[in-house]
Amino acid sequence: MKTISEPAARLLRIRGLVQGVGYRNALQAEATRLGLSGWVRNRSDGSVEALAAGPAPALDQLVAWARRGPPAARVGEVSWEAVEGPLDTGFRREATL
Repeated sequence: MKTISEPAARLLRIRGLVQGVGYRNALQAEATRLGLSGWVRNRSDGSVEALAAGPAPALDQLVAWARRGPPAARVGEVSWEAVEGPLDTGFRREATL
C-alpha cells in the first residue's frame, strides 16, 4: 500500500490557449521548483501534455498550478490520470507529438 509520501506519477493533458504562450517553459520551471521529475510537450491537437513524478502533495500542487498556467495562457481544461513507472531525474521539454 502506498503512503502519501511515496513517489507517484501523473499524466496531465492541458487544453485551451496553452501553446505559444510560454506554457511549457513555465510548467517545467514549476515542476522543477516542486522537485518533480518528468517531461512536458506540445501535442499536434493544440494541447500540452506532461508526465510528472514525485511525492503526491507536490503533484497536487502542479495540477493546481496547471489550471492557472502562466499569465498569457487561457486554460480551458486540465485532466490527469495516475500512471506507474519510475522516471529519470530532472524535468525536461520533449518534442511535439
